[in-house]
Amino acid sequence: MISFIITALKVIFLLGFLVLIHEGGHFLIAKLCKVKVNEFAIGFGPTIWQSKNTKTKYALRLIPLGGFVSMEGEEERSNEEGSFSNASIPKRIAIVIAGGTVNIVFGLLVYFILASFQGGYVSNIVDNVSPEYGAYESGIIAEDEIVKINGKTIHNKQDITNVMDESNGEDVVVSAKRDGKIIEFTVKPTAIPSQDTGIYLGVEGENLTTKIVALYPESPAEKQGIKVNDVILKVNGNDVGNDPYKVVELIQANENEQVTFTLLRNNEIIEVDVTPERTYTYLLGITFKPAEENFINNIYYGFWDTVEFSTSIIENLKMLFTGHVSSDQLMGPIGISGIVAQTSGFVDFVYILALISLSLGVTNLLPFPPLDGGKVVIYLIEAIRRKPISEKTEMAIQSAGFLLIIALTILVTYNDILRIF
Repeated sequence: MISFIITALKVIFLLGFLVLIHEGGHFLIAKLCKVKVNEFAIGFGPTIWQSKNTKTKYALRLIPLGGFVSMEGEEERSNEEGSFSNASIPKRIAIVIAGGTVNIVFGLLVYFILASFQGGYVSNIVDNVSPEYGAYESGIIAEDEIVKINGKTIHNKQDITNVMDESNGEDVVVSAKRDGKIIEFTVKPTAIPSQDTGIYLGVEGENLTTKIVALYPESPAEKQGIKVNDVILKVNGNDVGNDPYKVVELIQANENEQVTFTLLRNNEIIEVDVTPERTYTYLLGITFKPAEENFINNIYYGFWDTVEFSTSIIENLKMLFTGHVSSDQLMGPIGISGIVAQTSGFVDFVYILALISLSLGVTNLLPFPPLDGGKVVIYLIEAIRRKPISEKTEMAIQSAGFLLIIALTILVTYNDILRIF
C-alpha cells in the first residue's frame, strides 16, 4: 500500500510539474507580448484558493495535475484590447511554441546536469588495438587520438559507433593525432555477424524477464506471428528461465536456418519457428582509454552525451512516422506510471523526468492540430493568405485533430494495459 502511494505521488508530481512548466511558458511569453491572461491556474477542478489583480486571476485548484492558461480571445476571437486573436502572428507563434520550448529546454538542461556529474566516460584516445582487425593492419597504435572518421569530427566513442554503423563495411578514412601531427589511415572495418529476430525484451520491476515488450515492424518474429507480451520459455529446446541474456546468447549461437521459440501466450504454450535476418556490426578493433575525471572533461562529455540524447528523441519520432516503430510501442500515462514505479532513487526519477519532458516538448511542437505545432501551421497559413482562416473552419480542423488524438490515446492506453496484464 505504501509503495502504491509513493508511486502515485511520484506520477502526480511528474505529470503535474511538466504540464505546469509547459503552461508557465505560455503564460510568461503572453505577458511579455502584452496579451491579456484572464486566468493562470495550478491544477484542475474546484478552486481552493485564488488571488486576482487588475488583469489576471491566479488560482490553485483541487486536482494537482498541471494547470492551464486562459487568454482573452484564445478560444473565441475577441476585439478587446490585449486579445490573443488580435496579436500579431509572430507574437501568437511565440506564445504557442513557448510551452513546448520550455519542456525541451528543461529536459536538456536536467539531462546535461546529470550527464556532467555521472562521469565514467570513454575518451577517443586509443588504449589498445586488436590484431586481425582493420585498425591494426592499417597502422593505428596506442596513444593515437581519433579526431575524424570520413571527415566527421569525433567527440566521443558514440560518434565512432555512429560513423561505423553508417559505413556499411566500406573502407573508412581515419584521421588520428600522433605526436601533435594529423595522420590519415584507410581502414577496412571488420564485420561481426549477428542474427536479428526483431524481438525486444524488458524488465518487470527490478527483475529480468523474457516477456516480449516490443517487436520491430516487419521483422522476422512479427512476420511469423510472435506478439508483444508473449513470454519466451525456450529457444531451440533450451530453457531460458527469466534471463533475457540467455535468449540473446542462444539466438546468436544458432547454427540452423531457423530458431524455434517456445512461448507462453494467454496461458497456452506454443512453438514458433523464425528465420533470423543476418546483420553485421562493423568494428575498427580499437579499445579506448577512460576519459580523465575532471570538471572540464565532465562538462565536455556531458554536453555531447546530451546532444546524442536529444538526437535520439528526434530519430525515434522519424522512425514512428516512417513506419519503423509500430504504434503498439507508444506509451501513455499508464505506461509512464509503470516506468516511474520502477525508478529507484532520486537520480533515476529525475532522469525519467527529463526524458518525458523532452519527449513531451518535441511531440507538442509537431505540425498536427490540436497540438501547438498544428496551431503554428494555421498561423503560417494565415500569414500566407494575408487573412485569417474562418473561425468555423479553424474549429473544424482543431476538432478533427482532437478526435484523432483521443483515438490514439485510447489505443496507447489499451496497449499500456496489455503490457501490464
